[in-house]
Amino acid sequence: MDSAAATVPAPGGPAAEAAPGGRPRATALRAPRWGPYWLAGILFVLYAALSLCRHRRMLTMSWDLGIFEQAIRGYAHLQAPIADLKGPGTNILGDHFSPVTALLAPFYRLFPGPATLLVAQAALFALSAIPVARLAAGLLGRKRGLAVGIAYGLSWGVQRAVDFDFHEIAFAMPLLAFSLEAVVRGRWRAAVWWAVPLVLVKEDLGITAAAIGVVLLIRLRGAKARGEGVPQSATPLAAGLVAFGLAAAAITFGLIIPAFNTSGAYDYWNKLDGGAGPSPTIPADTAIRTLLWILLPTTGLLALRSPVLIVALPTLAWRFASHDDHYWGTDWHYNAVLMPVVFIALADALARARESRRPWLRSSAHHMPGAVLAASLALTSSMPLYALTEAGTYRVPQSVRAAERLLDRIPDDATVEADIAPISRLAGRCRVFWIGDTRGITPDYLALRLADGKTPEDLVADGERLHPGVRYVFLGGEGGYGVLKKSGAAAS
Repeated sequence: MDSAAATVPAPGGPAAEAAPGGRPRATALRAPRWGPYWLAGILFVLYAALSLCRHRRMLTMSWDLGIFEQAIRGYAHLQAPIADLKGPGTNILGDHFSPVTALLAPFYRLFPGPATLLVAQAALFALSAIPVARLAAGLLGRKRGLAVGIAYGLSWGVQRAVDFDFHEIAFAMPLLAFSLEAVVRGRWRAAVWWAVPLVLVKEDLGITAAAIGVVLLIRLRGAKARGEGVPQSATPLAAGLVAFGLAAAAITFGLIIPAFNTSGAYDYWNKLDGGAGPSPTIPADTAIRTLLWILLPTTGLLALRSPVLIVALPTLAWRFASHDDHYWGTDWHYNAVLMPVVFIALADALARARESRRPWLRSSAHHMPGAVLAASLALTSSMPLYALTEAGTYRVPQSVRAAERLLDRIPDDATVEADIAPISRLAGRCRVFWIGDTRGITPDYLALRLADGKTPEDLVADGERLHPGVRYVFLGGEGGYGVLKKSGAAAS
């Protein structure tokens, strides 16, 4: 151990104590130095490359990306965050309460377009790896800590989220990671202040912030029982976080969102109560499968030994209580916010397990960082980041270039009713509606999928069925998409 080593007290007591069984407890571990920061830089390049390559090839789903681009475009021009894709004139704050996305407005004003959102998301995801790797290195040693950090960066939950457009949960990732790092390190005030902004990311994360407060209270009680010095303000601060998180969630659900919603209610309650008639509930095997995916390849189930895992419960609770089966599984972005929780819980549990009287547990703690790294690397061969090893990922097909040329014929500021893929090419410069949801507005253009066997005449007939009494003409068809122009509308 060199003189630059940082003294890191092991969880559960002062560094100078003896470990159970008479073994001397390690009093110092190598400081993480620059490893976590280099890791974050590499992950940023990987995440950004994957997102941008998918966007260039028109492989993004476009739906959420378009919604957030419309909202952030509004913020960037000092206007309300209107997302017409959710319905004409819909204020996004009446759908989900995510005012934190306004932080991207200055960047979007300078660099308008969906790429700005994708790069920002890559940066936020990569940033979250710093506290995870830094904490693990401080508790377990530099090499094992870096192994945990890499496993986190390559974890399936993060990769799925990178692969899925843009979402506001990108902001939650570093906030959770920095807050939970502070919790485990016993930096009580920092833990609270990193958790407070979660209420601005999404309405349910106020409950997650409260859960962090609960974990803080548990850790504080343990620290006091061991005779460690605890500031007098720590317990009231942690209790205040619990109260603040719950109150913020209640106010957001009950007052703020309904105030911005045209129906005066929170639309997603129907995913919990199901409305009229019987509603599907999560099958037991699906719940078990999802839980095992969250805990087994990422932590070998050892995260269950850390109270930090309590922070995952609110997210799991609303997902499993929902009647929407999209929330139940391992697809999309829904598991991303759980990854900082489980990996920091793992680091905490491993540090505790190294002091166990059980030899098998000490052995597991010694080998688990390498095991979770191996699991992440093995799973990556079937995960989105593996595409970066394939030459085709970097080539834009001619069909995409043709579709882009066609969409470029739609003039700026036109009103467009669009199918899924064209949204990301149009939302930044046109007023775009989701197909079939213009609510009485007659769009100037329709950008629709030109399915196999469908003729231009069929597409025109589809457009006129969507808008009876309106005459549309076929502007062109390229790359599997067709564009219709309302008779008399301007064209570029």
